[in-house]
Amino acid sequence: MKWIKRFGIGILVLPVMLTAIWGLYEIFGMCINHIATEKQTSTLQRNLETEIPDIEIISVYSETGNTSGTGNHVDCLSSIVFSTEMQETEIEDCLSQYYVFDEWWCYVDQTDDGYYTISVNTSAPFADNIEGH
Repeated sequence: MKWIKRFGIGILVLPVMLTAIWGLYEIFGMCINHIATEKQTSTLQRNLETEIPDIEIISVYSETGNTSGTGNHVDCLSSIVFSTEMQETEIEDCLSQYYVFDEWWCYVDQTDDGYYTISVNTSAPFADNIEGH
């Protein structure tokens, strides 16, 4: 009779335990995704400062989540606004050893103010995380 009671308690506790494990896994994935985004952004900033001698960083922005709004996935988006005397093609040539410019995942745009924006968007390590839903 005692083993039936323990078995019943185990059956009742099992869904709570599995839900807690799933929740911890999702939180762990969110933390890793945010760390990956911050690392990507700092690497992008370092590469810009290394390759473009007259660069002036205006602003740095990063976002982790479903940046495109389509599907259930998590992206790491890094975007930096900067000024330089170089032209857009020269900037892409300087950074081509680090990035593949494809007008969607990595691109350089010139703003109306004359500044440049570089954006890099990659898939997160935990791309199927709840943060992308």
